[in-house]
Formats: sequence, C-alpha cells, structure tokens
Amino acid sequence: MKKIIGLFYKDLFFTNRLFTGLGISAVVFVFSFFFPWLGIIPVLIFWALIALFLIDVLMLYRTAKGVFAKRHAPERLSNSDDNDLGVYIENWYPFNIGIAVIDEIPFQFQKRDIWFKSNLKPNERKLISYVLRPTKRGEYEFGNVMVYAKSPLGLIRRRFTFEQAETLPVYPSFLQMRKYELMAISNRLTDIGIKKIRRIGHSLEFEQVKNYVAGDDYRTINWKATARRGDLMVNSYTDEKSQHVYCVIDKSRAMKMPFDGLSLLDYAINASLVLSSVALIKEDKAGLITAAEKIGAVVPADRKPSQLNKILEVLYKERTRYLETNMELVYSTVRSVIKQRSLVVFFTNYESMNALNRQLPYLKRIAKFHLLLVVFFENTELKTLSEKQATDLEGIYIKTIAEKFAHDKKLIVKELAKYGIQSILSTPQNLTVNTINKYLELKAKQKI
Repeated sequence: MKKIIGLFYKDLFFTNRLFTGLGISAVVFVFSFFFPWLGIIPVLIFWALIALFLIDVLMLYRTAKGVFAKRHAPERLSNSDDNDLGVYIENWYPFNIGIAVIDEIPFQFQKRDIWFKSNLKPNERKLISYVLRPTKRGEYEFGNVMVYAKSPLGLIRRRFTFEQAETLPVYPSFLQMRKYELMAISNRLTDIGIKKIRRIGHSLEFEQVKNYVAGDDYRTINWKATARRGDLMVNSYTDEKSQHVYCVIDKSRAMKMPFDGLSLLDYAINASLVLSSVALIKEDKAGLITAAEKIGAVVPADRKPSQLNKILEVLYKERTRYLETNMELVYSTVRSVIKQRSLVVFFTNYESMNALNRQLPYLKRIAKFHLLLVVFFENTELKTLSEKQATDLEGIYIKTIAEKFAHDKKLIVKELAKYGIQSILSTPQNLTVNTINKYLELKAKQKI
C-alpha cells in the first residue's frame, strides 16, 4: 500500500480541469446558502468529480507501461550548426492520450522550452523533432526523458520517466565541412559564395595527351603525337598536387572575443577544418599547428583518408589561452615542422598597429620561406558604431574612436602587403568562404 501511495505521490499530477471542477463545486456550494433550491447539487458535483478522478486513476495506472519514449540523437553534435534531435513516442494504452514531453537537455543551452505537447491514438507512434545549436566545443550531458500522459477525462497526468542519460561530444563544425564537400563534388560551390577563379597560364604538372576538341588552346598542340596519330592531339595539364597547406591557429587571449555566441577561436577552427577538407579534395596535403604562449598541437601535412579525422580530433580539444602568442616559438616550430615551401594560413586577430608590430618581424621571417596568409577579423561592433549617426558630444567621441580602430585594420592590411604577406580581413560569419576563395585564388595563380 505504501509503495502504491508513493508511486502516486511521485508520478501523479493534477490538471487544471480537476481544479476547475472543484472550484465550480465550491462556488455552487456557497450559492446554495442563498438559493436553497440548489439543494444537493453541489454535493453531487463533488462526488461526481471524485468518481471521475478514481476512474481516471484506474485508466492510467492499471498498466505498468502505458507509454514508451526514447531520445534520438546523433553520436556527436556540430558546433555552431543546427543539430536535429528527436524523441520517439509510442502509446501502449487502448485509448487516446494527450502527452507532454520534457527532454532534459544540457545546461549549456540555457533553454527551458523543450516541452512538447501532442496526442496519440492507441498503438500510434510519433517522432517529435527539435533543433539544438551549441556554441561551445566539449562534452554535453543529456538527462532523462519525461512523458506526462493524460486520458480523455483529463483530470490527472501520469509521469513516465525514461533514463536516457548520455554524454554527447560537440565537435567543430563538421556539418559545414560536409556541406562544402558536397558542393565541391557537384561543382556548386558558387551557390555558397565561392568565386570562380580565372586560371592564369598553364599548370606545370602534365596529365595526358588527348584528342583536340573545340575550345582547347591551340598552343598546347603536341605536334609529334599529331604526326603519329594523324589527328590533332593536345597536351592536357592539371592542377599541381601534393602541395602543403598548413593552418596555424592562434589560441591567445586575442581570440577570446565573442561574436554571435561563438569565440573568434571557434570561427577560426571551423574555417580551418573546412579549408583542410577542400585542400584534401584538391589532392593537396593538409596540416595543423596551434599555438599560444606555448605550442599546442602539431599535425604534419598529409593526405591520407584519416587525416581529416585526425585534425578534427585535435581541434575538438583546443581551448583559448589567456596569454599572448609566443611568435618566436611559432616561427621555430614552423621552420622545424614544415620542410618545403607551403601555404601557411595564420588565423589570428589584431586590434591595433602595435599588436601587429610586435609580431611583424617573425611574420616576415616566415614569409621568406613560405607563402604566408594572415587571416584576422573585422570588428563588426566597431563598424556599427562608426556608421551610427552621432547626436551629441559623447556620440561624436565614440564614433571617432570607432573609425580610428576601423582605419587601423585597413592599415594592417597595407602594412602586411608592403612585405609581400597575403592577408584577409573578414567578418566572422564570412570567414570560411573568404578563406577558401583566397586559397583557390592562390592556387590558380600558382603562387604556392
């Protein structure tokens, strides 16, 4: 008996419909003092509610397992992307039920609206889908799935708790990476902002001798092969392959700045992952170096099928440090790890010319041996302030300072170009597209 009472106390919840009925009974009872003709009606209403309550309890509790629920989630979540999850529900009752579902999602999302209502017929199955967008890498702990069921009477709800506790890792944006891969395979990269780059001259890598077709460059005609075959034959060239592409990611405090829920480090990680994927599709070799006051991870360039997963596993664990980058150590690591001329994409952030001048001597040294591409971020908040109309003295002061910092960003681009260093000044949301466009441009111009 105690067990049954404990079960009711834990899993039985009263609905508004029951309280409404009791309220009506109480009101009628009060009015019966002033209108004796109401007589026994309040008592009948009360006992009718009690009888319906007991019937409702019997309907919901006569079977131990009236509802089944299970969370449908991927093995891992993609950072900064919309991830599809769901709760699978089955109704094992012989009558229609109304359900309310609560999925205990990780606290990192700070959401309290994962509450779904639906109706199920007998033996009906349903998948309730929802979307989560994580903004930090790491492990996310999900809790139980709770289902509140009510019968057609609707006076009470019975709670079913399904232990679905699990921990899901949040990796860098592999969904974005797959999207770019699919677009590249189907030649639809222009749909997502990737520009078509006009190739200048011929690649130095010979591929084959083939029959001439309309549109081939007549300067590539192979006269010896033409004489042997009796038909026009041309030399075919292909993009140079196996070129090394290294992403060097700055993890210092300069990359801690947030934008749209993500840090600049997360944007750099997502962009480097997509760039590595595109480089491997182009049959180049992709590598990775992370650094702050000390060197973090080093992944030598390779194009094995497992290379992308290796880079993904390394980026998953990276965190922002709170000290400045040791550029001397970065330079020595680049010289010791990268043995041949490569494209070195350095993801960092500069807010002033002073910040650049501290690192410029080491950047010039790296540029002597490799093609260096410095990628840093445009401060969108400062841009908004500089474009805002000033209405008072304080507004003029703020607008002036914002314009000064925005101008410094453009000076940094010119200063880097003075020493032959390529650069990208990009907003965080456009970082991936701009980086890939620059990589394809450099490759088309045969600068690597």
